[in-house]
Amino acid sequence: MTFSSQLRIPGPTPLPERVVRAMSRPMVDHRGPEFGAILAEITAGAKRVFKTSSDLLLLTSSGTGGLESAVANLVSPGDEVVVALCGNFGERFAALASAYGADVVRLEFEWGQPVDAEDLALVLENHPKAKLLLLTHNETSTGLTNPLRELAHVGRDAGRVVVVDGVSSISSIEIETDAWGIDVAVSGSQKGWMAPPGIALVSVSERAWEMQSRARAPRYYFDWKEAKTWADKGMTPFTTAVSVAFA
Repeated sequence: MTFSSQLRIPGPTPLPERVVRAMSRPMVDHRGPEFGAILAEITAGAKRVFKTSSDLLLLTSSGTGGLESAVANLVSPGDEVVVALCGNFGERFAALASAYGADVVRLEFEWGQPVDAEDLALVLENHPKAKLLLLTHNETSTGLTNPLRELAHVGRDAGRVVVVDGVSSISSIEIETDAWGIDVAVSGSQKGWMAPPGIALVSVSERAWEMQSRARAPRYYFDWKEAKTWADKGMTPFTTAVSVAFA
């Protein structure tokens, strides 16, 4: 594997030469059958990496856009939402929930220290109205990887819808979305996938779809229902990052 440049940053990652060449392909109609086949191939491959049989949506955005889509589709103003955080990107998740009118219950740990499963279980027990749990798998700001399997099981055992920021972990660190009881997992093309920025990948379980049908936060661009309707036709609702999909 060869690279045309070296980047010593968490992301975007350096691109292999074959990825750079793939991006130079002539543009195609993002509503046509050729691109529909590409979307189908990406979706099937991503589901294998996520280890999920649930729906997987491709959104034209950064990873943060994928995280915002989860909040926009699952939160109603005034809902209690538990956020477990131990770094900058956990803080971002909490800020997103607050921006959509959620009453955020913060379970905070010192930066560089992992989220503790027993503490999480106690917070969930003390906040029975909070039906949504937001977790960060790999906290990019410190490099810490949380014990996601254990934390997700705590959330699922407590009957919560579990949402995971896997932007910098999925495709690089083990995750088993279905087996671990994760309802929504979010990743971004610019991290471990070694592709350019521009596509967020979001898996959505049946339990998450049920919550989405009741949620009342305003949404338009990130409406999962629209994304799913268009995905079933081999398209995305808005212009796709076509060259990123080639990569």
